[in-house]
This record gives sequence, structure tokens and C-alpha cells, in this order.
Amino acid sequence: MSRAKHASDIAAMSREEAMAELARLAEEIGRHDARYYQEDAPTISDAAYDALRQRNAAIEARFPDLVRADSPTHRIGAKPVEKFGKVQHARPMLSLDNAFTEEDVTDFLDRIRRFLRLGASEPLTMTAEPKIDGLSASLRYEEGQLSLGATRGDGQEGENVTQNILTIPDIPHKLRGRNIPAIVEVRGEVYMAHEDFSALNARQAKTGEKIFANPRNAAAGSLRQLDPSITASRPLRFFAYAWGEMSAMPAPTQAGIVEAFAQWGFAINPHFTLCENAQEMLAFYRAIEAKRASLGYDIYGVVYKVNRLDFQERLGFIARSPRWAIAHKFPAERAQTLLEAIDIQVGRTGAMTPVAKLRPVTVGGVVVSNATLHN
Repeated sequence: MSRAKHASDIAAMSREEAMAELARLAEEIGRHDARYYQEDAPTISDAAYDALRQRNAAIEARFPDLVRADSPTHRIGAKPVEKFGKVQHARPMLSLDNAFTEEDVTDFLDRIRRFLRLGASEPLTMTAEPKIDGLSASLRYEEGQLSLGATRGDGQEGENVTQNILTIPDIPHKLRGRNIPAIVEVRGEVYMAHEDFSALNARQAKTGEKIFANPRNAAAGSLRQLDPSITASRPLRFFAYAWGEMSAMPAPTQAGIVEAFAQWGFAINPHFTLCENAQEMLAFYRAIEAKRASLGYDIYGVVYKVNRLDFQERLGFIARSPRWAIAHKFPAERAQTLLEAIDIQVGRTGAMTPVAKLRPVTVGGVVVSNATLHN
């Protein structure tokens, strides 16, 4: 559905229709969260998932008193799976708001300037880096020694995957260098390179084992194994780009802390850069999009963050995301297929939704065979 049709559809909704649609969206998004975060087997593309969240947010904006207790707006990820021990994050692992257009990015910068009361001529340095398509992980070091590795889970509570984390070559067991804070939580993305993914699937096919749909599923499924020897046999990698609890900050800026990660022994993304204005940010976005296919690993956008940590502190957070960062998503991939049938799906509330049955087609790394038809 186009943005214009999407907006007119919501503008014409009655309260009863909005209530039913929010219930349906909460249920559907919850199912997709479980498939993505718990089962490592998503059934819709990132773009289709983003469209569901955007629709939910737009309806809530028009009917703020109808926001549900289980609203996707307040959720991050999904509950940890019981087979792993649970870990309470010392600081929540939050999600990011999304930008889909250049106007969204300039609006984001304008909001930051207004909040900080910065004049148009005052400097506002931003960091920019590719958004890696993998599985978020948090690594806790005590006195320089790795003591805990956890998945994001629902943002508050994750899964204890320490033994599996220890098998990833990019992750140091002991931080190197001097003046390392007593407590360090390094956060980043576990991912799989394209060439490693192809080699893994070739081995899986040869032995008659599961073939993975895309590198993200392969990375997530490999990290979340009960047997660490299976994880050790998988070619996982890690980029460090954020942090949780820190007993002391090694630098006053985002860029400075990422540089500290590199000095401590972590791999950081070589395309990480600083931008001084929206034009530089958008130029970086277009350049990364142009070379996306040649990077050797999957990305699905660019992340921008305010560089100064004192500015980040002042900006703070809203609901499930920081005010000082945003993910600028790439346009949705497109593919043609055949509509084979339309079924009617009945939700918990009795709301009926038409669902397209499609000849399976790969879009954005996911094999899609169903698509919800909102109207």
C-alpha cells in the first residue's frame, strides 16, 4: 500500500475499526517477532515487517487513547527461549527508530537541534555506519576477562550464550591494552559473511542437513545452539559498535569509544565515519547503498548517532529507542510472483483479514508465500 493510500485508509477509520486493527496488528507483529527472534525463521521481509509497525504507529498516533498494553510500540525483540539461561541486562538493549526517506533524516536532525537548543550554525557531528543484518549480542568483561555473553532477547532480559560466544574468533576472551575499566559491556552484531554462508550451506547440503535461507538466519541459528561445538564449527563473525554498563567511559564521544573497542581487540566496521551535516550523512548513505552488494556481508541500512556523549545523555530515550540515533533503511526489495489464492484469516477478536497465498518467492533474504491484504 502506498503512503498516501495508507494514510487515507487510517484517516477514514472509525474508533471500532481502529481498535480491531490494533488488536490484529499486535497479534500479527507478535507472531513475526517470535519467528524472527526466537525461531530464527522469519516468514516476511524486513520491509513488510516495517510496514506493519508503521501502520500500527500511525493508528496509535490518530487514536492515542486506544494504545494497547501489548502494543508493538512498547516491545523490543521477543522473550528469551527457556532452553537458555536468562540474563538480566544491566542496561536495556534498545531498538532504533527508522528513517525511510531523506526528509525523515533531516527531520531527525532538526528535532535534535531543537531539543538541544542548537543554532543552525552550531556544530552537530554525527557518526554513520552500515546497519549489519545479524543477531545483536552483549559481552560483559570484568577486570578485562569475558564473563558473560547474551542475546538481546526482549531488551530487558536475554539468553545466556557465553559458551557459544567464546567460540567466535572476532571476540577476545581477554581485553588487551591498559586502563581498561573494571566493568565493560561491549555490544554489537554476530553475523556471517557471504562466502562463509555459501560454504556452510554447501556443507549442510552434502551431509543432508538444514539449508539456511540467508546469512542472518544462519548466524542466529548457529549462535543459539545448546551444543557449543556446533557453534564452533560455524563461521561466525562480530562487529562491535555500542556498549551497556561501563564503570568508566574511555572517551567522551561515540567515535572515541568505538576506537577504544578496536584497541581492546574487537573488529569494528571499516566504513564507520563522521558526518558534519545532513548532506554528508545522505552522501554516505548513497555511497554505502551503491557498494552494498560488494561488502561481503548483509546490511539493510545506515545508522546515524550523535557523536558527543554529553549530547546523548541530554537527549535521552523515548519508549523503546534513543532520541540520539536512527536507522536509515534501504528501499524495499521487489520481486514478482503469482497470486494463487486468497484465504480469510480470523484473529482472536473475530476480525477477518484476507491473506494472499503466493507462489514462494525470495524477497530480502526471506522466502515469502503469504502476504496480508489490509483492505
